Amino acid sequence: MITDYDVAMSAMAVVILALNQPPNRRQRFWIRPSLRRERQLYRASELMKYLILDEEYPLNLEYRNDVGFTNFFRMQRSDFQMLLNKVGPKISKKNTSYRDAIPASERLAVTLRFIATGDSYHSLMYVLKISKQCISKIVPEVCDAIVEALQDYIKMPQSEAEWNEIAQVFEEKCNFPKCIGAIDDKHIALVAPFHSGSEFFNYKGFFSIVLMAVVDANYNFIYVNVGCQGRISDGGVFNNTFFKKALEENSLHLPPPRALPGRTTLTPFVLVADDAFPLSPNIMKPHSGIHDKGSKKRIFGYILSRARRVSENAFGMLSACFRVF
Repeated sequence: MITDYDVAMSAMAVVILALNQPPNRRQRFWIRPSLRRERQLYRASELMKYLILDEEYPLNLEYRNDVGFTNFFRMQRSDFQMLLNKVGPKISKKNTSYRDAIPASERLAVTLRFIATGDSYHSLMYVLKISKQCISKIVPEVCDAIVEALQDYIKMPQSEAEWNEIAQVFEEKCNFPKCIGAIDDKHIALVAPFHSGSEFFNYKGFFSIVLMAVVDANYNFIYVNVGCQGRISDGGVFNNTFFKKALEENSLHLPPPRALPGRTTLTPFVLVADDAFPLSPNIMKPHSGIHDKGSKKRIFGYILSRARRVSENAFGMLSACFRVF
């Protein structure tokens, strides 16, 4: 039997639950009003006409400003268009009854500007008139599309003839025979991931992930490994890569050992590296310590360093062009 007391307690419970419920907040707007107004003006501005390529602004000679375009995106106009043709279908969104989607050209432009400058999403919001919430979704999506579209542009040599071509260029430019690449690491600064402790804290005093690469004499990346924790040494990063395993198993299709000019002893093709990497039959590094001027060890170290610097130069050009690195 239900009494008045039970009814009163039930009513009180309903009131308490209602008071504890969070308020039902309605979304105030799809796009911040200030950004909506500025974005309408921005899309009709001269900047958009010569920086962003889409069907609304065709390439007219009066709007060509290749210097400004290159400074803004760190690439030529033709490269931007080529990249847009490859990733456009992957990053395009459909318009809805609520609002128009951000065009693929602008989504690519936002990502390239972020990579070129390394600015925060909050800073890019005021430059490109797109909210930081949208930018935080656009950048990872477009980067994944770029990796998928350009994965065939960075690949390792697949035959002895290709390795011989790399060795020939090293010998012509660096005077180091039978060199098939320079190997080095670069620490890329990042914000420490949550609950990571000192996993990503490196010996230089900041949090980073490691980019390890093998570079040929023309500053082309022929192998890249990225993502290892910054606290791990260069040798430790190399030991955990596919490249080292393939090198030990002789599955890279390297040319067989040959004798150097004027010699009879067979010597293998080698990678040049610094002291942080382990010495092995296919990895050559300079002699440790300081040696007398004119000694064979010092001359060898000088020639090896001249060949090894191409990897450092490649990292320098990469970080100077795309400053997010």
